[in-house]
Amino acid sequence: MQEPLEIPIRIVLTETSHPGNIGASARAMKTMGVSELVLVAPKEFPSAAATARAAGADDLLAAARTVTTLAEAISDCAYVVGASARLRSLQWPTTEPRTCAQRLWEHLPAGPVAVVFGPEHSGLTNDDLARCHELVHIPANPAYSSLNLAMAVQVICYELRMAHPGSLAAGTAAVDEDREAPLATADELEAFHVHLEQVMFRSGFLNPDQPRQLKLRLRRLFNRARLDQTEINILRGILAAVDPDKPAGGRR
Repeated sequence: MQEPLEIPIRIVLTETSHPGNIGASARAMKTMGVSELVLVAPKEFPSAAATARAAGADDLLAAARTVTTLAEAISDCAYVVGASARLRSLQWPTTEPRTCAQRLWEHLPAGPVAVVFGPEHSGLTNDDLARCHELVHIPANPAYSSLNLAMAVQVICYELRMAHPGSLAAGTAAVDEDREAPLATADELEAFHVHLEQVMFRSGFLNPDQPRQLKLRLRRLFNRARLDQTEINILRGILAAVDPDKPAGGRR
């Protein structure tokens, strides 16, 4: 008998409006061996509807962590992928589920990784997008391209199972380069971006009336660099040194 595959990859559902979709997503996760579920500000949870749709995945619901913001859900993550049914006007690194699953496994040794799903009717916001290293887009019939939330979770979890290093179907995962320091977590990256935006505002470089496109482009640039903790410290040290509002005599 084949040993059960353990898939230590986090599934994050944000602002889910129908509790039944939470239960169905938990069932989709359990069928593939994924067990870590985090819920961001669900409209209704716990719920009898969620338990009914879980159909045997009650343990996942009982262990699910509920938080109020996406930042809390991914604060310790070294790599975050956002699931999106629509392509964005600002081009963001986007991949399909099979490649995405392989990348998630490749990044796992650096720290926790997560896949984030948006609300059923609106999907991820641009602020959510800004916290993701890349997007995963599930190709579908253009005339009816939006999958049910649980179906989208099922597709991603299936690909994660197929890409599992212990699976016969998995290819050879790329080996990450040796690093002097761990990859920066989502929390550390967010603190850097907040610091960067503050310095850009105070220096007059960032137009306060039209900040969003530039801020998103900068996030995309630094996400692509896959900064580690030492690099983040260097960059924040530079920001502190050049900050025009820095008190005379040294850093704040």
